[in-house]
This record gives sequence, structure tokens and C-alpha cells, in this order.
Amino acid sequence: MSFFKLTRAFRPAATRGFTSAVTAHSKRNSSYYRSLVCVTTLGIAAAYLSLKPNVLHLDAQIPLSGTEAAKDEETIVDPATSIAFPKVMHIPTNTGTPNLTLLGVGVRTVSFLGIKVYSVGFYADLSNPNLKIPADMSPEDKVKHIVKNTSCVIRIVPTRSTGYSHLRDAFVRALQSRLLAAIKEQLITEEVAQTASSPIRKLKGLFPNSSIAKHTPLDVFLSTPLPDKQRVLLFRDLGSVENDWVATELFLHYFEGAGPSPPLKHSVLQNLASYAS
Repeated sequence: MSFFKLTRAFRPAATRGFTSAVTAHSKRNSSYYRSLVCVTTLGIAAAYLSLKPNVLHLDAQIPLSGTEAAKDEETIVDPATSIAFPKVMHIPTNTGTPNLTLLGVGVRTVSFLGIKVYSVGFYADLSNPNLKIPADMSPEDKVKHIVKNTSCVIRIVPTRSTGYSHLRDAFVRALQSRLLAAIKEQLITEEVAQTASSPIRKLKGLFPNSSIAKHTPLDVFLSTPLPDKQRVLLFRDLGSVENDWVATELFLHYFEGAGPSPPLKHSVLQNLASYAS
């Protein structure tokens, strides 16, 4: 029942009490009864609000208060933006609902002024039985092994309203740059390069000519490798492409060189330093 319906339900009794009170008492007491009715109404509203469940959905907007998030053991806060990320993300898939663990967060900045564009978090399904990570593997090799062998998510949360086109162009530039470098260094065959071109063009067409609101998360999901199937790169609410090279390389570029977010890379490598499965 809405608040207004609730107050209408109580209105007849309240009105009768108020009318009899005005009749029985002098005009100087009328303000007292108006205050009493106001207090009663506020009490009803408070009771109604106290009955509403406090439910947090991972698909909802992320909590923004750094102080509150710090008190919440279920989130990790990016110290540069006070944006909080859930420690565990649940992704429904055809093969089940893996729990993806947050491995690090960081901020993306642009220009010499260090303008904060977005916070980004990296998640991975560490429960995958095919994920075998020895303790003596370097953190850099561990993150590559994770990206290549299990499902992952990159969550991007803009610090201000921005166009989808900016994110689209960044993704496409990163993939095209890596494709040219791989061809030049002969790291991929001509066939692989040709098959990657079409998914990159499709990826470019997934993004609308509109804005993504401030603090609205964009999740990019990388599916688990499966025999005889291309990996899926899914942009939540936008669409997907299927290509092993494109899907894997988009994630790997976050951890090569400085990456789009050096703090993210540093955070992930630091957390993986002592990890083994």
C-alpha cells in the first residue's frame, strides 16, 4: 500500500477526532490539534517506511559513500573516487551461476590534469576446477592465466555522465592496436587476424549514441573457455560478440604496460602475489 493510500485509510477517523475537538474547545486550541494530526501522520509514514525491506541488488546502482562502504564488509572502495564494488558478483549463465571474486579496483584518469573518468574493478571465477595456479607463478603470469582460463568481469563505473561512444572508441582502439602489434610480431596467423576483424566491427555497433549516467555500472563479461566454442564477450544490456582472440585480448590489455588504469593493475597484481589454487 502506498503512503498516500495509507494516509487516506486513516483519514476518516482522524477527521472525526479533529472535528469534535474543534467543536469542544476554543479556537486558541485548534493549532494544538493540527500539530497532533501532523505528528500522527508522520508516525504513520515512519511505520510504513520501517516495514520496507532494505535490499541491495548487484544490478542496482553502486553505493557511493566511501564512509558507508568502508563499514560494509561486502564491498571494497576505490579510494580515489569513493565508489564501492561488491566483493562477490553473481553472473547467471547457461552452465550455472559462478561467483566471481573481486581481485582489484582502480581509477582511470586522463590528461595531465589527472581528470578521473571512471573506477574499474576486475572480477574472476576462482572456483573454476580448471584453474590451476602454482604459488611460484609471477603475479603478471597469474592474471594472464586467469583471463585465459576462466570467466571474468570488468566493471566500469563512470564518475560523471559520459557518452557510450567514448567507451566504445577506447575498446576499439585497444583491440585494433593489439591486433596490428600481434600481426607485426607474428604472434597470430593471418586467419586469426581476419576472423577478428568482423567481431571488432560488430562490437563497435553495439554502443548507442547516448550517454551512460554518472555512477551507472557497465559490466563486461568474458565467458569461460569451452571446447569447440568461441568465447563470448558480453556487454550488459548492449549485446555480445563471439571470438576467442577479441574476447581475451580486450581483458588482457588492462594488464599490459601501464594499462587503462595503473592503480587497477597494481591492485590486482598485489592481491595475486600470494594466491595459489
